[in-house]
Amino acid sequence: MNEITRRGLIYGGATTAAYGLLVGVERVCLAAFADKTQPEDDPGPVKIVKFADDGARLGIYALAKVRKNKSEWKKQLTPLQYDVTRRGATEFPFSGALYDQHAPGLYRCVDCSNALFDSKAKFDSGTGWPSFWEAIAAENVREKKDFSAGVLRTEVKCTLCDAHLGHVFPDGPEPTGLRYCMNSAALHFVPRKS
Repeated sequence: MNEITRRGLIYGGATTAAYGLLVGVERVCLAAFADKTQPEDDPGPVKIVKFADDGARLGIYALAKVRKNKSEWKKQLTPLQYDVTRRGATEFPFSGALYDQHAPGLYRCVDCSNALFDSKAKFDSGTGWPSFWEAIAAENVREKKDFSAGVLRTEVKCTLCDAHLGHVFPDGPEPTGLRYCMNSAALHFVPRKS
């Protein structure tokens, strides 16, 4: 059993039923977990929408991308957070702290604090991962084609720091029909004060 399996990780976006199939292709897919700490794109600036912790929209800002080397990320993040956000791994279903979180609040990127999702768009998808029908702002996340598990999926990344968050699927509820299936380890929940 390799290090990734011992830590309870699987390849992103799989349902519980499909997990058994994915374990069988583990050796083939290990290359998908290559270190992703180096910039993938132009370093910026990028445009994001800033939000206060109470969910109030503060406006659009042009910012340089957050860039850190491997050792800086490892100092900041837990091993699980590092594996998920910087190496593209995924938690086991129903193992993350936020999949069953129903309190009102804001979900921020654990790596850079960029606002990603509002609890108003969260729903119970039954998959075991926090699921949302839309991002808090289209500018704050970016999508990338992903073939790492042997099937074409759409990876969701933080626009500001390129952290791997999860995947988006076209089987969500109205009004968007989307299911942003995220990792708890990639998110920091900020409760909304009443």
